[in-house]
Amino acid sequence: MSDNKLKLIVGLGNPGPQYQYNRHNVGVWFLDAICRRYQGELRAEARFHGMTCRLTAEGQDLRLLFPTTFMNRSGLSVATMVNYFNIEPSEMLVAYDEIDFPVGTTRLKTGGGHGGHNGMRDIINALGGERGFHRLRIGVGHPGDKSKVANYVLSNPGKDDTIQIEHDIDQALSVLPELLTGKLEPAMQKLHSQA
Repeated sequence: MSDNKLKLIVGLGNPGPQYQYNRHNVGVWFLDAICRRYQGELRAEARFHGMTCRLTAEGQDLRLLFPTTFMNRSGLSVATMVNYFNIEPSEMLVAYDEIDFPVGTTRLKTGGGHGGHNGMRDIINALGGERGFHRLRIGVGHPGDKSKVANYVLSNPGKDDTIQIEHDIDQALSVLPELLTGKLEPAMQKLHSQA
């Protein structure tokens, strides 16, 4: 993992109030939690095809991005912002829902494929196949049948799962100081050792 400081955190989801609390939007929940902690506010910015925020976190300049192009077109928004601000892949973290992890499991990693996630697939394509950015995968569980995945991620988790996912996001927030300064290995060790 590189020691580059983070300049951009992307949270994946779909725009509109009907999607706000869906499992597919937990990446945006993470952005909202960052905004609450560091007094930021996501605002629509047409040129980036999304909602953005610039704030100071742990003494560091940080941009947040929620692509509002719908999940399958997330890459347009991400590529536009990355190119505009000349952000390196190693300076970007993408937070998103991970159906291969149960609720209660949140993992950091650098690089890799899209794992069947349409938002991640589109980002990798839009970045010319670049996979070297960091990922925060927030477990939302699996419905048990592949044919049910689309409806599952576009539905809201139950009360207990919602509480657990919010707890998982708080734990991810607790390693943000390490993430922001490029200390990804310590951030991973700390996050992955939490119950």
